[in-house]
Amino acid sequence: MTKDEAEFRRSRLLHYIAADTGGTFTDVTVYDAGGGGVRFGKQLTTYENLVDGVAAGIAETKGNLADAAWLRHGTTHVINAFLQRRGAKAALIATSGFRDTLEIGRGNRPVPFDLSVRRAPPLIPRFLRFEVTERVGSDGTIIEPLADSDLATLIPKLKAARVEAVAVSFLNAYANPLHEQRAVAYLSAKLPGVYITSGTSLTREWFEFERTSTVAANAYVGPSITAYVAGFSERLEQDGFNGTFNMMGSNGGVIPVAAAIERPVSLVESGPIGGVLAAAEYAKALNLNHVIAFDMGGTTAKCAIVENGTFEVQSTYWVGGYATGFPIRSPVLDIVEVGAGGGSIASVDPQGRLGVGPQSAGSTPGPACFGNGGVEATVTDANLLLGRIGRGSFLGGRLTLDHQAAATAIREQVVRPMGYENDQEAATRVAHGVLDLATTLMTGAIKEVTVARGHDVRDFALMAFGGGGPIFAAELACQLGVSSVIIPPHPGNFSTIGMLLAGERTDIVRSLVADLSPDGIASLQAVANALQGEALEASAKELSGQPDVIRWQADMRYRGQRHSLTVDFEGAPSAANLTAAFEAAYAQRFGRVLSEDFAPEVIGLHAIAERAGAGLDLSAVADAASPSTAPKARTTRKIHLKNEGWADAAIWDRAALPIGMQVEGPAIIEEFSATTLVGRNDIASIGALGEIVITVGKA
Repeated sequence: MTKDEAEFRRSRLLHYIAADTGGTFTDVTVYDAGGGGVRFGKQLTTYENLVDGVAAGIAETKGNLADAAWLRHGTTHVINAFLQRRGAKAALIATSGFRDTLEIGRGNRPVPFDLSVRRAPPLIPRFLRFEVTERVGSDGTIIEPLADSDLATLIPKLKAARVEAVAVSFLNAYANPLHEQRAVAYLSAKLPGVYITSGTSLTREWFEFERTSTVAANAYVGPSITAYVAGFSERLEQDGFNGTFNMMGSNGGVIPVAAAIERPVSLVESGPIGGVLAAAEYAKALNLNHVIAFDMGGTTAKCAIVENGTFEVQSTYWVGGYATGFPIRSPVLDIVEVGAGGGSIASVDPQGRLGVGPQSAGSTPGPACFGNGGVEATVTDANLLLGRIGRGSFLGGRLTLDHQAAATAIREQVVRPMGYENDQEAATRVAHGVLDLATTLMTGAIKEVTVARGHDVRDFALMAFGGGGPIFAAELACQLGVSSVIIPPHPGNFSTIGMLLAGERTDIVRSLVADLSPDGIASLQAVANALQGEALEASAKELSGQPDVIRWQADMRYRGQRHSLTVDFEGAPSAANLTAAFEAAYAQRFGRVLSEDFAPEVIGLHAIAERAGAGLDLSAVADAASPSTAPKARTTRKIHLKNEGWADAAIWDRAALPIGMQVEGPAIIEEFSATTLVGRNDIASIGALGEIVITVGKA
């Protein structure tokens, strides 16, 4: 088949597929542009072979891979490899005298009064960290040439250690990457089959510890993501797929698999980004300027803020948290994540204190109520025990939940260790305690992205999705003082909807130091011109065409400060537009700006090349009934309300509710991928795009 024939065939393909592999479930959404609408699939994640779960989900939707123009995939593969320490045997090659940069890190103590706090050990142990002679100055000049003989002596050592990957990180290479490029070329020739990566191929920003940590992390997951993507591609080809296979990047854009293999750290939040993308599109469609995007899945809960239809992307991401984890310099959605999901395990410590998460039952064996051999009590078990989830409605009845197994797990794993009597009242009290702790963790995360950053959380609407988000949404809003909750259509597959909506994006970043004097602005303009050229060059390799727009951001601070804020600006950099943008952001975050004695300066420029996505019509996702129908509740069920006891709640099928319909609480709205709880004094109505809008009475 010629290239032209292949392009013509792709232009006639009508299926667009998105797949998200999570810690508990694998979600698939297929958009049939030929008139078949949008179809959804959900499978338990198959840890033994993650591709099997995606294939099963596609089969469930009756999606035809042979008719697919493209498939986009988000995965937790990278972040799980970091958190579980299941990566490659990697080596690090550093400038002479700097092999211990990973170990030294930063000298600050984020938890100053806890003497037991220890950072997680480096991904690359000291015996696999080597040094070579070379030196580049901070201005990029070559002070000491790279000693090829040093590299030659390392080859037998690396072979003897049987390393699977090598990371190269030289001092000040961000200012001049020549030595790193030469080292990578030499090592690639001498070590065939070994994954080789360099710091400057990932980031041209300063801060030696962060750069070294980033390339070490890239080497650590490089071999596994290479094998994963290759296996995935092979399976797709076997099943007749001839379209374009892309991965979902953490920056909010899809990236080609070649770029994902080169920069696997760019997939660290590959899954959650889809939900925030979809939340941004729904926020624009519903004219909501301030939205908290809240995603609760089976393993974790994530939240981010969406303002005026956009979200922030941060340049540094901490794996495992700032206090004990390690940094990655890669554009990542500004998201806060906590270990509170449907599968989060409830436990009792030796002092008799109840805890929830971060350990999760996952999909195998899963919560006790799944009936797959799990014995630990989880958040899902507590919801089932209290009647908030129906035994036969989970996943449309495909997975029948075992109420007795849930009750046994809570009684044996929580009630008895806490010293309570073994009766129904104690079990319900403890189950509420489990849910209260999960709610507290999640409200804390929401406050971190709002209150801690200068926002009044009461100004926001809460958009909740994921399999667990809708059942907690009204209670979270009540705790936060938020009066409006939005549950979008198909919340359990919302991340994959976002992937269908996603465009393409590539980020080019460069560190520099420039004040806002005429000379400083001139140097900024020179760097901006160079970045624009690099952005266009990167777009030619990574985007499907020329970018629709190149957006600009600057990292700014007051002179003498350590930390910076990232601000957007339009047009050529000038003292006026940069100062205005910085002072607005600084006042938002800290409540004031500093006096004229403190001059702003720029320490980094970002060029963001973007190409719009296919433009899925959100009305195609709506799943509301005809307004002419007059639905009735399917049944009633006893649910246990905190401080009230057991009460009758009307059980509604979401697909039967027409636009404009109102439901008064207490009520349960069930659908294939999620369950929505409407509280006692809350009112739910169905919006124009099929969304559930809950007005929280107790907020």
